Amino acid sequence: MHVKAKKMAFAGLMLAFTIVCIALGSIIEMNTLFLLAAASYFVGIVIRETNVGTGAAFYIAGVLLGFLVSPNKLYIVSYGIMGLYILLNEISFRQLGKLKGTANKDVLFWIIKYSVFNVMYIPMVCGLQKLLFVREIPMNMLFIVIAAGQIGLFIYDRAYEYVQGNIWNKMRGKLF
Repeated sequence: MHVKAKKMAFAGLMLAFTIVCIALGSIIEMNTLFLLAAASYFVGIVIRETNVGTGAAFYIAGVLLGFLVSPNKLYIVSYGIMGLYILLNEISFRQLGKLKGTANKDVLFWIIKYSVFNVMYIPMVCGLQKLLFVREIPMNMLFIVIAAGQIGLFIYDRAYEYVQGNIWNKMRGKLF
């Protein structure tokens, strides 16, 4: 019973940090993307420290609480997409770990990552052009935006791996 209470208290503390990052993203407009990415990284931290079920509940709680607290709802949609990517990333990593005899799990993992991202990103860019841009953009510019998204995903994913591997591991040692 004590272990569950400790995990729940930890998840609650991480949820508070998530909401602070989301709220600060609405206040400090220059760092919005950075703060929303940091907020979404907490989803992965909770999953790695507890389990996928707790991480999924944490993600849902973050989105719902964000809608209640944040003045800019579009930022919550951005956080939701980033958090969903992290959630699906961690689930696929755990599932690939269970596979036996797969020739190259790293390549398969990257294929899954980019597939998950593109299933969310490409329909959003194509379908919500008037919301994301001032007007509809030409087809060649649309390809540039999609390519820039792939580069952005690579940077976002590398930053997530750095946070999990270096920053969180150092902080984790001091917390636990």
